[in-house]
Amino acid sequence: MKREELFRPALGRSVRTAFLTFFLAVATAGASPLGAAVQSAGPATIARLQYDGGGDWYANPSSLPNLLAAVRERTGIATASREAVVRPGDLSLRDHPFIYMTGHGNVRFTLDERRALADYLTSGGFLHADDNYGMDESFRREMALVFPEKSWVELPSSHPLFGEPYDFSGGLPKVHEHDGGRPQALGLFHEGRLAALYTFEMDLGDGWEDAGVHSDPEEVREAALQLGVNIFLFAMRQPAWGSRQERSQAARPQLERSQPEFWR
Repeated sequence: MKREELFRPALGRSVRTAFLTFFLAVATAGASPLGAAVQSAGPATIARLQYDGGGDWYANPSSLPNLLAAVRERTGIATASREAVVRPGDLSLRDHPFIYMTGHGNVRFTLDERRALADYLTSGGFLHADDNYGMDESFRREMALVFPEKSWVELPSSHPLFGEPYDFSGGLPKVHEHDGGRPQALGLFHEGRLAALYTFEMDLGDGWEDAGVHSDPEEVREAALQLGVNIFLFAMRQPAWGSRQERSQAARPQLERSQPEFWR
């Protein structure tokens, strides 16, 4: 199988049409995807997590604007031109249903920041951490302190995140070699919901950057962007937060019934 065949749009339908259909169906049913309540005042965005410890949390500055542009152009969803920036302890953390972190060095959270992250992630928030080579050991240490009772689980190729709108059942993109290991997508789950995603030995953020920054082949950059679009849409369609026991559970059956078959 050719490399470009591994990352084809699933079901052979227009990605833009598929997602417009999904969001129209949700709106008609009266249910809201995650983020509709907290980002109703403007276009959707991603919040970059600023952390202490010495690591370059600001790495790959063109990556998230390029990913947001790809989501906007390929799905028709209104997205901001740039990401937001938030610290774990900021009150504004809960304004953002999707937070992202990367870097090459040490990650350190304070006790209060760990509690805030745990509350955020168990209340409906979503974290995507992308190892930019060098943060793996400290990131795993800190997340073990955030969730001492949870363990990272490798997502199988059958996980919905890898199927829509782009099909990654044939393998995950590997942008840079790092230590030569295979690319992995690891998850932390809360009550069956994917709360945190860790892309390891991939370096997706480098693949999202402007073409001239790392001189990655176009097909590698395209695969990284495709997986980024999958991640964004998977995250934003998880149950809304708020009073999860009342609001989310009540809305979920309507949301499931209203979705096109390929989202179920």
